[in-house]
Amino acid sequence: MPVARKRRICRAVPGTWRRLRPAPARAACIPRRNKLEVPRPDGVPGTGAPAGGEEGRVPTILTDIATRVWNHTFKLDPIVRSLLDTDFYKLLMLQMVWGLYRDVDVTFSLINRTAGVRLADEIDEAELRAQLDHAREVRFTKQEMIWLAGNTFYGRKQIFGPEFLEWLADFQLSDYELRRVDGQYELHFRGPWTHTMMWEIPALSIINELRSRAAMNDLGRFELDVLYARAKAKLWNKVERLCRLPDLVISDFGTRRRHGFLWQRWCVEALKEGLGDAFIGSSNVLIAMEAGLEAIGTNAHELPMVLAALAGADDEALRMAPYRVLEEWQRYYGGNLLIVLPDTFGTPAFLRGAPDWVADWTGFRPDSAPPIEGGEMIMRWWRERGQDPRDKLLVFSDAMDIDTIETTYRHFDGRVRMSFGWGTNLTNDFRGVSPKRLTGLEAISLVCKVTEADGRPAVKLSDNPNKATGEPSEIARYKRVFGETSFEARRVLV
Repeated sequence: MPVARKRRICRAVPGTWRRLRPAPARAACIPRRNKLEVPRPDGVPGTGAPAGGEEGRVPTILTDIATRVWNHTFKLDPIVRSLLDTDFYKLLMLQMVWGLYRDVDVTFSLINRTAGVRLADEIDEAELRAQLDHAREVRFTKQEMIWLAGNTFYGRKQIFGPEFLEWLADFQLSDYELRRVDGQYELHFRGPWTHTMMWEIPALSIINELRSRAAMNDLGRFELDVLYARAKAKLWNKVERLCRLPDLVISDFGTRRRHGFLWQRWCVEALKEGLGDAFIGSSNVLIAMEAGLEAIGTNAHELPMVLAALAGADDEALRMAPYRVLEEWQRYYGGNLLIVLPDTFGTPAFLRGAPDWVADWTGFRPDSAPPIEGGEMIMRWWRERGQDPRDKLLVFSDAMDIDTIETTYRHFDGRVRMSFGWGTNLTNDFRGVSPKRLTGLEAISLVCKVTEADGRPAVKLSDNPNKATGEPSEIARYKRVFGETSFEARRVLV
């Protein structure tokens, strides 16, 4: 059941600290209309009862980022500070994988889809190895384990079982393979799925932050201050625009391609301060814990990719792999964690073959389809199965930014419940802010995907053909089994 929410207080616009009265026009900041309540993660946010601050809010954590970046006295400035510095859905998936597939070997590989950026020419190999080696030394702390065991996530206490947590307490990231090839890095993680899957987020955040550091290396203290001042103003302008969407529900999905950890934390604080209860949490578990926020996330493409690879030459088992994932997922989780990710092998194929019980799930995340086209397709599918879209949830998260959020929100407003996951364009939008017009600060499309499972090639088709991954012969086979997507190829930005 949706959780009743207080009327929205928008802090992005001066003079709106008090509870606002409904205005006849959409002015600077619009109060919540309570027309369609969006399902939110229930229960106690973040670390439990927040201490201190206005109305019991956790005190804001602010750092002088420019000074911190300028300070080069550290022997190693670690990028991965904690194993909780990852996306929440990784822990949710890890528990299921540990329970059902702990003996499956899976390879994750780095894929740079922005071919014009030669990562090995921008990032020093010794620095990259030092950061990867440091990440392998990090362990869950006692405090972190107590928080995972005792906190409420999505309205459920003890969402992580005691046996799983006992195993997790000794967790260590697996080894890695790294080499330079024609200006790029080949980076692979091979081993048990339970260990290699946890490399995806730290590997991406390490490479993205090292690239940012390299680009800013020659900037002086004052120039860094100008850069971050401009970036903050740019984000705050976006927050002010979001404040005009009265029923907005949005969360931070920006860990993997962030500019840096400290910048992501500042972005989260900006959304907390500016959007009030429209900002529901962060996918980053460490930031959620420190800031007293809800940890947000459900599941990812790796689950159907691995199960499809394990199907081997059996075409029917391959076709059923996405639905088998959902059957197993609902053995572990329920409620607002029942969000379908339909696009691994194409949303049209998924909807054509989906069992009727899938329509009873809380919602869908139309990840790689154009948000309006993908959302309309899912809503038609719901209606054909007797479901009212106004009782369902669409989570939009693919390359969202202020313009696409506004357009999508206004298109679906009042017709379906909506939530937005704001990723790269929240935590790594430094376009046009550098005082020296530096290159290397623009976000790139960098992913770390499953490439093998028990020695069999893994494939992702996607609703954007330009995002397809896998061996060409296997991609052709998957297209024969699932069919071609009805969506056109689009430029991959992030």
